[in-house]
Amino acid sequence: MKPIAKILAVGLLGASALAAHAQVNQVRVWAAACANCHGTEGRAQPGMDALAGKDKSEIEQKMLDFKNGRRPATIMHQIAKGYSDEQIAAIAAYFAAQKK
Repeated sequence: MKPIAKILAVGLLGASALAAHAQVNQVRVWAAACANCHGTEGRAQPGMDALAGKDKSEIEQKMLDFKNGRRPATIMHQIAKGYSDEQIAAIAAYFAAQKK
């Protein structure tokens, strides 16, 4: 492999790694907005609904139900409307991956 091709390959790999890292950080930023009610990384205080370690599809479905008005809420329906379906799926995956 020519030296310039090696440099380009290394640069592409580095850029891919940075993009993946940025995506993980973005999901953590979205999930951090849930901490006031659901605790840091989804480990809620007693009396609140913990999200850490819950089934991804369960979290995702609840959020979509809030977003679409199928589930009554005091504030979650407003919060859920601020996320796309893809963002909700990413947030649900993040919380499902956290330890209880």
